[in-house]
Amino acid sequence: MKIRNLIIYSILIAGVLLIGLYFIYTSTNTSAVSVESYTSEDKERPVVKIEKGLYDFGSIKVSDKKSNDFIIENVGKKPLQLSNITTSCGCTFAKVIYEGKESPEFDMHSKSTYIAEIKPNETAIIRVTYKPYVMPVYGFVEREAYIKTNDPLMQDIVFKVTANVN
Repeated sequence: MKIRNLIIYSILIAGVLLIGLYFIYTSTNTSAVSVESYTSEDKERPVVKIEKGLYDFGSIKVSDKKSNDFIIENVGKKPLQLSNITTSCGCTFAKVIYEGKESPEFDMHSKSTYIAEIKPNETAIIRVTYKPYVMPVYGFVEREAYIKTNDPLMQDIVFKVTANVN
């Protein structure tokens, strides 16, 4: 009986230690999000240029998965930073594609320290994906992706997709 109790207590202590180490690791391993700040008077600052912020998928089935790539360009003289990427629904996802690299996929519940930095005179893709089967809704639907930027004249970007779900 004593050996059994010793084994049980050892397992409990090891579990508590592992949980404690996990919380220590995750609390010290968070990197601070550093977004450069500019004013509209700054001559050298990032400047967002977007040709189109709305896309209509037309008529789709509830079982479909549809994506659209929106183009965002930095026509300014300083790096454009994209951060705090979220969406309007758990069925809608957004990701940044820049220099051949894809960011994680973000949705309405995303909390991230991810920052994309777009160099002056370069473009990135914002891929917005709508998966109606995740949260089925029929009829006309509008979904949005939200992105924060460090362009003082366009700090919030909204990309919208619409569809008629059958």
